Amino acid sequence: MFLLDAMSSSHLNSAIATPASGIRLVVDSSGVGGIERHVAVLTKALRRRGYDAQIILLSDHGDNAWLRQLEAEQIPYEINSGGTKGLFQKLAARGIGLVHTHGYKADIIGRLVARVLGTPIVSTFHAGETGHFPVNVYQWADEWTSLLGTRISVSAPIAERLPYESRLISNFVVTPDGPPADALPPTVGFVGRLSREKGPDYFCRAAAASPPGVRWVMFGDGPMRDGLERKFAHCVEFRGMISNIAEAWPEIGLLLIPSRAEGLPMAALEALAAGVPVASARVGAMSEVVREDENGWLFDRGHLYAIGRIVARWAAERTTKSREWRAAAWKTAHERFGVDAGLDRTLEAYQAAGFRGRVG
Repeated sequence: MFLLDAMSSSHLNSAIATPASGIRLVVDSSGVGGIERHVAVLTKALRRRGYDAQIILLSDHGDNAWLRQLEAEQIPYEINSGGTKGLFQKLAARGIGLVHTHGYKADIIGRLVARVLGTPIVSTFHAGETGHFPVNVYQWADEWTSLLGTRISVSAPIAERLPYESRLISNFVVTPDGPPADALPPTVGFVGRLSREKGPDYFCRAAAASPPGVRWVMFGDGPMRDGLERKFAHCVEFRGMISNIAEAWPEIGLLLIPSRAEGLPMAALEALAAGVPVASARVGAMSEVVREDENGWLFDRGHLYAIGRIVARWAAERTTKSREWRAAAWKTAHERFGVDAGLDRTLEAYQAAGFRGRVG
């Protein structure tokens, strides 16, 4: 009831008077992951088109490397410290014409607040995996309450899982003018959260059986790190979380994605954009991204022998095929996952949701 009490007549009158053009992207973030990187790319792209786009973090989780990245890129953000009521007050501000939520907690709370305000809302579903209790309960509530807004799925498997129809819009990335010209370094990299669904244990087990001359590096942190580092520090270099993942790509010659479940990982698209081939489990949308022996390789989930064969072949041919693999990787990102096409489709979803704001 406090939401209804808090909504003053001035808020209603301002919403009726003129089409509001502000866009607020709401996410519950405590670190840097694929969702955060996508939200940053999207917000920056919207602002480049002239929209008043800003990020709202649903809660204050303390030290967060993502905020330093946003500040470095001059992407505006606010931290909501007042719970649901605080979020209502932020979204009730004059000029906000659409709310775009990311992640189940932001989705559920954001939809309820937007519904009370009468503000159009769009939610993007990123997660390819179903969590354990109680996360799976929240995910179930997220999926079924999504009828209150417009839905976007980043991959076809996610779209098929949802109880309501959604728009399929892949994640997208900024691509440079062309791929690097230098040879791929002899390093297999892991980029992501060190948690079960991402398969960091598979990465470490593959490293333990690696052919000679190959370096194995993990970028990221998570609940499995301590155990894995104790067991595999002799063959894997654990870098932890870095503030800017773009700094890692020049070190990596092959991105390995051994995940048990995925949607469409931003790490894969960012690697391709940087001219780094990808070896991935056949999960989520990865079979639609990786073209065998062109921009990378695919293997069955958990198949360590197949990973070993791919790494051995990559290591043997790395110096002679670097230019070819780099060009194919970059071309995939540039032609299929570039910012402009993804932003155009996202704006179409905004309009379908009822957004009537215009640039300027």
